[in-house]
Amino acid sequence: MIDELATLVNSLGFMVLTFFLVPFFMMLASMPNIIHKLRDKGCVSKDMYKKDLPDVALNGGLVILLLSLLSISIISLFYSRYIEDVNYAIITVVSLFAFFGILDDVIDIGRPAKLILLYYCAYSLMPFIPHNINCCIPFIGTFTVGIIALQIIIPLYVPVVANLVNMHSGFNGLAPGLSLMIIITLIIKALYHGDVCKILFIVSMAGALAGYYLFERYPSRIFWGNVGALSVGAAIGAAIVVEGYLISGFIILIPHTVNFLLYVYWRLSSKKYPLVKFGKIRDDGTLEVPNPLTLKWILPYYFRLTEKQATSFMYVLTAIFCIIGFAVPG
Repeated sequence: MIDELATLVNSLGFMVLTFFLVPFFMMLASMPNIIHKLRDKGCVSKDMYKKDLPDVALNGGLVILLLSLLSISIISLFYSRYIEDVNYAIITVVSLFAFFGILDDVIDIGRPAKLILLYYCAYSLMPFIPHNINCCIPFIGTFTVGIIALQIIIPLYVPVVANLVNMHSGFNGLAPGLSLMIIITLIIKALYHGDVCKILFIVSMAGALAGYYLFERYPSRIFWGNVGALSVGAAIGAAIVVEGYLISGFIILIPHTVNFLLYVYWRLSSKKYPLVKFGKIRDDGTLEVPNPLTLKWILPYYFRLTEKQATSFMYVLTAIFCIIGFAVPG
């Protein structure tokens, strides 16, 4: 019996479950009190898709990062030999992105400056990336990405993903829910390939994010702010490049990429479509959006949908691409 218990504790699946569940339950236990304190301190934001524009606690993304760090610190007492060094590089990258998220909330850095500055924050990952990564493109074939290309791709991939996550948001639970689906897909893919020890910190973030999502899903009690979008987005980008899932990662993020391209077209057509940040709520509770030039607005623009229904459609769309991305080799 003792030997069987020891085998279970030392198994890869049990270890990954531990890294996931510890921050998950820590989040469930601490978040109600944190929300209360944030509201008391006036750290709130208006929920623009509710008729009475209620105040909602803000910057929950910082809690995701802190509980992820705390949990991996505790769990490493028992599993330190399994935690590969690349995890500490990922912690550095994610923390730097979170810092910029806080800074952006305070002074609004702007997208161009943010992308340039965050490009250099991802360089901590370079020593842990193989000099040659084989990329498989369906129906085309496999090719090798050399070290020079990696010097451009890797530091750029992470901030681009972080900004894509940051932009594809606006509805209750939309961005955290989509991010959770993507991270879990990447973790399962890494488990399938027996390479999950490189991203154990991201497993902890997934656990914290899963607990956090229960508080930001409709109707939201807290928003994660730029600090949450950038730190979790950086974790997604880091997982993709560390595991070498450049092509499958791109496929998983196609909905986010389409949302970005729609935004670019919107900016170029600003005379025809004035820039607005939020839609409105009709008397029947459905969304009234100004145009179909952001992904989450496409269906509400043509059909009468509630915020919860529009968010659910975005979940289904990303789930489809997560399944495709998981099936793509490499």
